[in-house]
Amino acid sequence: FTRLKLAAVFMTLCGIGVFALLVYSIGFQEIYEGIVRFGVAGFAVILTIYFFRICARAYAWKLSVHEPYSLRMRDTVPGVVIGEAMSSTLPLGIIISGTSKAVAVRKKIPLVAGLSSVATENLFYSLITGIHLILGAFVMLRVSAVDEGVVWTLNAMIVTLLILIFLGILMVIRQWHMASELCEIVYRRGYLKKILENGRLHVRLFENLIYGFYRQHPGRFIPICLLEGVYHALGVTEVFYILSRLNNDNASLLTAFLLESVSPLVTIVFKAIPFNIGVDEAGAQYVGNAVALAAGVGVTLAIIRKGRILFWTAAGWALIAKRGL
Repeated sequence: FTRLKLAAVFMTLCGIGVFALLVYSIGFQEIYEGIVRFGVAGFAVILTIYFFRICARAYAWKLSVHEPYSLRMRDTVPGVVIGEAMSSTLPLGIIISGTSKAVAVRKKIPLVAGLSSVATENLFYSLITGIHLILGAFVMLRVSAVDEGVVWTLNAMIVTLLILIFLGILMVIRQWHMASELCEIVYRRGYLKKILENGRLHVRLFENLIYGFYRQHPGRFIPICLLEGVYHALGVTEVFYILSRLNNDNASLLTAFLLESVSPLVTIVFKAIPFNIGVDEAGAQYVGNAVALAAGVGVTLAIIRKGRILFWTAAGWALIAKRGL
């Protein structure tokens, strides 16, 4: 655990260094003028767009709750905001963001049921995000000039994601109880016996709830997938809107799609860095250069979106403080 913390601190410092270098190379004044040009009204629009993104995932989570339990949007929307705040702020926060969602609704449904519903929604989210990344990589390979090393990386990513998606679907269809089987093996060998005495049964129940959902509610598959797709489509809309205010000449839905396709990949790979500081800007700048955006637009775009993240993170921590979580 100490090594993880040290690695997170080191990567965060590196991210801050990359951020400072990008701002210095582009020029603070140019970035500042872009942010001023975007304006308060523009910022209010992207805050609204992101609220609709939150609602899309919140409704997908609502549909993922296993009967006889249920949640309302007034339960899931704050839970998603809290989960996003934890995920953005804490190093490796993506690991505990799902747990924090389940804890946020613990007074409405049992914790195990909450965790299984979050895991179910995350599986759908991961599936659609994987497809989104594959499409983004495929389009980038064909519409922009990238280095040969990047071509190999993108092709490897496409193949890896296709394999992971296939294995994930197979895992659900075949109902592989890998987590509970692993707990059983550890328990039989005499390790963590006190924790796993009842813990392995809870893990088994957790898996059964997830697989039970897939058997009992096949009619919810398409609506949940569509909601996860809407989440990503609104992300593209947000990027397109920002570009249209920063750079009217080169703003296009294709450019917005490519820029947005980088965002989840950066989030996954560099989640140890709070707020993805530095790496978001570097990724946006790289894609901006590949699609011939004006210098600095990619970094300015990432900084504006960082402001949106800070706003909703503050809202999440306010909810955490209010609820005493």
